[in-house]
Amino acid sequence: MTASPFRLRTVRIHGHDVSYRMSGQGPTVVLIHGIAGSSTTWRAVMPALAEHYTVIAPDLLGHGQSAKPRGDYSLGAYASGLRDLLAVLDQERATVVGHSLGGGVAMQFAYQFPERVQRLVLVASGGLGKEVSPLLKAVTLPGAEYVLPLLLHPRIREAGEWPASLARRLGWRPTVTLAEVWRSYTTLTDRHSQQAFIHTVRSVIDVAGQRVSAHDRLYLAEALPTLIVWGDQDRIIPVAHAHQAAEAIGGARLEILEGAGHFLPWRNADRFLPILEDFLKSTTPAHVPEAHWRELLISAPPDNEAE
Repeated sequence: MTASPFRLRTVRIHGHDVSYRMSGQGPTVVLIHGIAGSSTTWRAVMPALAEHYTVIAPDLLGHGQSAKPRGDYSLGAYASGLRDLLAVLDQERATVVGHSLGGGVAMQFAYQFPERVQRLVLVASGGLGKEVSPLLKAVTLPGAEYVLPLLLHPRIREAGEWPASLARRLGWRPTVTLAEVWRSYTTLTDRHSQQAFIHTVRSVIDVAGQRVSAHDRLYLAEALPTLIVWGDQDRIIPVAHAHQAAEAIGGARLEILEGAGHFLPWRNADRFLPILEDFLKSTTPAHVPEAHWRELLISAPPDNEAE
């Protein structure tokens, strides 16, 4: 039997196992998943992209089959980890595509390593505004690390996929968003996964909402071809963030999918994939030399000064 071209592979970096999927030939495209996700987030778009590109989809540390150490789950740490993975795989430059948390990682990667980024694609991205779903803010509450394992106990999951079954018994039909969020939470099957999930959420969100914002540095993205894709029915991160980011990034391409929610890479892959492919074909990969990066920093808009 022939092995799947997108079979899960593992490398050891800094003493930790990092899992990833990789296939195809051509310019490199890196696909970065969101919180409680994994490389399988991109299963509906990877095969088509691999016909023309080298596609790499990692499991971020703390997610999927990668190691889940007690450590740093900040955007900066994820960006550095991505740099190290690409170095191990001998991939010098890439288009980075990030969904949700992955969008924040993609922006941080572009900020820390601009010489390695050819294009930037933000899909329902975090890090662009304060507002976020209460489902994620709840994870930042004191004691969440003790409550979550109880909610995700196998007996509860087997008892009818709570909370969906409970909602139906009360005569309420759960939304697609609730169902998808619960599905992603139930992948956190062991204590290490659950703790990594909580540490990741708390690194970017508190009870007031998202606490990490790229807005004061979005002007730097003008150096890169940038695509922003969002669903107008997103209940996790509001579509208003897409419009605000597009205004802040000169020349950014904005695509709003009517009737779509937060989980575009798999629930709306048939609409998302053609947009991504067209963007890749119609834009020229950027190369940002250090001198140009310095010029951008010096000429920062005055209204981007830190408060």
